[in-house]
Amino acid sequence: MRAAGSFGATRSPALRTTRASSLRAEGVQVGPYEGVLFDLFSGLLDSQPAYDDVAGSDVLGRRWRSEHSRLSYLAGDYRPHDDVVAEAAERIGLSPERAPALVARLGELGPWPEAPGVLAQLRATLKIGVVTNCSDELGRRAAAQVDVPFDVVATAEAAGAYKPRPEPYRLALDALDVSSARTLFVAGSPDDIAGADRLGMPVYWHNRRGLDLGGRARPLAEHDSLTPLLEVTSLSRMT
Repeated sequence: MRAAGSFGATRSPALRTTRASSLRAEGVQVGPYEGVLFDLFSGLLDSQPAYDDVAGSDVLGRRWRSEHSRLSYLAGDYRPHDDVVAEAAERIGLSPERAPALVARLGELGPWPEAPGVLAQLRATLKIGVVTNCSDELGRRAAAQVDVPFDVVATAEAAGAYKPRPEPYRLALDALDVSSARTLFVAGSPDDIAGADRLGMPVYWHNRRGLDLGGRARPLAEHDSLTPLLEVTSLSRMT
């Protein structure tokens, strides 16, 4: 199993969706959904190029992102996000003075190509929001790049803790006023799956880079695109 937050090992994803009717037959409650929550920096935005550019190479960029993710997932209580970015840089041999440039770039990322259209369709019938391991200011700037209004942007700073602690997810659920069983969580990394699963949220893994699930709990669905979300949310209404 890879360390928490690792973005290194890749594979060809076994794209799959488990029908809601099959899960219900096993006693698992799935939908119909009232809300969809998204991881931001992998689920909706392609953040890797920002790390690569600021680090100066693809290799260092991947290491920086992996270490940043690892430190965030291990942090527990919130500490300033910029400090986590700087520490991650220093741990892989980069100057921590590069951190402000990366944070600035993370607030300017473009969404995955299909994201705006998919979210616009979801928003027509469902509440949508973001749960993200960053500061309030960065979360607002980055979420705005999707160009679709969210009902909530729940940050680690606002929650007082980093994912996969339950506080960020609960903050978003409370803001949407929906139950965890009626909320689909769209994870961008394997380590986000367990945090949402522990709160009873079905998980759609947007596995864009073909990462390995390892020994983690299997999500309801795994796809390398956001487009199948439309089918998954429709399937939840079928018996």
